[in-house]
Amino acid sequence: MVKAIWTPSSKFIEEANITKFISWLDETKSLHFSNYEELWQWSCDNIESFWEIIVEYFDIDLKDSYKNVMSSQAMPGVRWFEGAKVNYCSQLFKNRTKEHPALICKTEKSDIKEVSWDELYLKVAALSKFMKERGIKKGDCVVAYMGNISETVVAFLACASLGAIWSSCSPDFGSDSVIERFKQIKPKMLFAVNSYNYGGKAYDKTDAIKEIISQIPEIKDTIILESPSEPASIIDEISSFSFKDIIENSNAFEIEYEFVEFNEPLWVLYSSGTTGIPKAITHSQGGIIIEHIKYLKLHSNIKPGSRFFWFSTTGWMMWNFIMGSLLSGSTAILYDGSPVFPNINFLWEFAEKVKMETFGTSAAYLMACKKAELIPSKENDLSNLKSIGSTGSPLPIAGFEWCYSAIKKDLWLNSVSGGTDICSVFTGGLPTLPVYPGEIQCRSLGAKVESLDDNGVAHIDTVGEMVISEAMPSMPIYFWNDKNNERYKESYFETYPAKWRHGDWVEITKRGGAIISGRSDSTLNRGGIRIGTAEIYSALAKLPQIKDSLIVGLERDNGNYFMPLFVVLNEEVELDLELKTKIKKIIMMQFSPRHSPDDIYVIDEVPYTLSGKKMETPVKNLFLGKDIQKVINRDAMRNPDAFNFFIDFKKEVVDKLNYN
Repeated sequence: MVKAIWTPSSKFIEEANITKFISWLDETKSLHFSNYEELWQWSCDNIESFWEIIVEYFDIDLKDSYKNVMSSQAMPGVRWFEGAKVNYCSQLFKNRTKEHPALICKTEKSDIKEVSWDELYLKVAALSKFMKERGIKKGDCVVAYMGNISETVVAFLACASLGAIWSSCSPDFGSDSVIERFKQIKPKMLFAVNSYNYGGKAYDKTDAIKEIISQIPEIKDTIILESPSEPASIIDEISSFSFKDIIENSNAFEIEYEFVEFNEPLWVLYSSGTTGIPKAITHSQGGIIIEHIKYLKLHSNIKPGSRFFWFSTTGWMMWNFIMGSLLSGSTAILYDGSPVFPNINFLWEFAEKVKMETFGTSAAYLMACKKAELIPSKENDLSNLKSIGSTGSPLPIAGFEWCYSAIKKDLWLNSVSGGTDICSVFTGGLPTLPVYPGEIQCRSLGAKVESLDDNGVAHIDTVGEMVISEAMPSMPIYFWNDKNNERYKESYFETYPAKWRHGDWVEITKRGGAIISGRSDSTLNRGGIRIGTAEIYSALAKLPQIKDSLIVGLERDNGNYFMPLFVVLNEEVELDLELKTKIKKIIMMQFSPRHSPDDIYVIDEVPYTLSGKKMETPVKNLFLGKDIQKVINRDAMRNPDAFNFFIDFKKEVVDKLNYN
C-alpha cells in the first residue's frame, strides 16, 4: 500500500475554499456529501445542476436570462446557457481592489514591478478605446506576438472587453510558425514586441514582424511595444503605432464592455503543429469563465490576493490559465525569460522575493532541479510557499520525493493534467486530500474522467484509455475553418462516439486519484503487455547519470518489435556496460523484462515541441517510414536540430533491421 507523502492539516482543510463550498451546498441546497468523491460523482451525474450552482455560488455575471443550461447532453455540439450574455473582462474587474496588486512582473532585463488593479484598469480602458476607434468590434480577431509581460495582459483584456477574439504566440516562435497559426483566423490587429531577451541574449524581431504583416494582408493596424534599450525604428518603417504612446496619451477612464452571447469565442489556441497545420482551437467566453473560476477557486484554492505564479510563455495554454487566476481574484506573477538564467536556482530566488504562494511549473523543470541536486530550501526563504503546481508531462515518483525533501515538507504538491483542448484540467489537485507519490489527487468537478479497456468498459485500478463521458463548458466550440467539424470529431470522437478520447493512458485508483502513464499513441505494447512511456521515464529519473530520455516502440505486422532507448547523459558520464546494465535492470525491476530496451543510444538532446512536450510520436512515425514532411514541422519545435539525429538513425539503424 502506497503511503501518503503529504496530508493537509486540519486548519488547511478548514480554511480551504472547497470546504466552504461543501458547507454551502449542505446549508443552501440540502446536498450532503461525506467526502470529495461523493461530490465529484454528484457533479458528473447532475451536470446541469452543478454548473448552474457554480454560476450562482461564484456570482458570475450573466446578463439576460438563459433558456437552458445545456442545449443537449450529447457531445459534440453542446451549447451552454443559451440566451445569457457575458464579458470576460467585466467579470475579471469585479475583483478590482486596493488591498493587493493585480500583477507582479519581471523580465530578464527589468526589475520586479507591481501593477495595481487601478493601473491595470486604466490601461485597459485606454487601449480598449483606441482599438474601438480603429474599428475593432465583436467577432474581430486580434493577435499578439509578445512575451509574458504586463502589456500583453492589457492587450488581451482590452480585446476581451470589446467582445473581440484573442490569439497569441510567443516571440520565440519563428515567423513561419506564427504565420501558419495567425493566417488561419485573419486577424485585423497585431500587437508585437520589437525585441525580447532570453538566456541573457537580446533577439530582434523586426524582420519577423515585417514578414508576418506581409503574409497576412488582413492585418490593418500594428501596435509595437518598444524595448527600452532598443529604439523601435520599425514603427516608422511599417507605419505602426506605439503601445506606450497609446496608453500615455489616452483620456479614457472607463471601460465600455461589449457583452456577448455565452457561447461566442473568447480566444483561439493552437495544437503543437508538429505533424501538420496546427488546429486552431476556439473556446467560448462563458465556458472559459465558469471553468477557470471553478478550477482555480475550488481546486487550486485561489483566494483574494493569492500570489499565483506559473512559468509559461504566451504560446502555451498555461498563460491563459494565469489569466484565469486574475479572473479568480489572485495576484498574478509574471516572468518573461529563461527559467535557468543566470542559474537554475533563479526561479526559487524569484519565489522568495515576490513571496510566492503557488509556484507552477513543468515536471521537466522540477526534474532538472533534481538532476542538478538543487536544494531550494537551503538557498532561499520559501516560508510563503504553500503549493507547487506541476504539469506538461507526468511527474515521476522521484519528482514528488524531491519536492518534499528539497523544497518543503509541509507543501501541497498539486500535479495536474489537462490540455490546450479545454484550456484547463481534467485531473488535478485538491487542498483537502492527501498527496500520494506519482498520483494526481482527483478528477476535477464536472469532469467525468474514465479509464476504458479495449472493449470500451470503464475500470478502476486498471490502465486504460482516458475518456471524458460528459460535456464540459470549456471544450472547444469549434476549430477554425473546420468544415462540418470534421477535424474536431476526428480528434476526439472517432474512437468512442459521444465520448471524448483525450489520448492519454490513465489509471483511476480506488481512492479517486489518477495516474497518467503517457500518451496512448506512443504506448509501449510488447508481447501484449502495455505500459506508458512515462513509466520508463519515471524509472530512469532515479539514475543521476541520466539527464533526459526518450523511448519508442516499433511494431511490425509480422510480430517483430524494436524498442530503442535514447538518453542524454550528464557531463563526464559515459554509456559503458555498467550503466547500460543499471538502466536495463531498473526498468526490468520496476516493470517487466519485456520492456527492457533492445539497445541504448546517447543523444545530445531530446526533441521537444514549443510547448515542452517530448516528440515521441513524430520519432516513432519517422521510424515507421512515414513521410518526413508529414512527420514534423520544424518551426513548431523548440530545438529543431535535435531531430537530425533521428533522421540519420532511421537510415543507419532502423532501415537495416531484419523485419522479414
